[in-house]
Amino acid sequence: MAFFMFSLLPDHWEGMSGTYMGKYWDGIDYFFKLHNIENPKEILYLMKLYETILVGYRAEQADKKRKTEERRAKSGGKTYAHNIKG
Repeated sequence: MAFFMFSLLPDHWEGMSGTYMGKYWDGIDYFFKLHNIENPKEILYLMKLYETILVGYRAEQADKKRKTEERRAKSGGKTYAHNIKG
């Protein structure tokens, strides 16, 4: 149930860098009432735990992508089968 409730919340992305910041938690009380959740503290705990893992994973993936792009920029960009220097 926690993953279902987590999927209902909208994602929060940082505008300039496109970094994943987690979820917007404003509507969580509405969803708890809508689905008659009997133990919201436990569900919320699992949701926040999953969010922490997800934010860390996405930050790690973004860091790998950034490092790959930096290596490409240092190597001079694209490499071709036949490099011709004029």
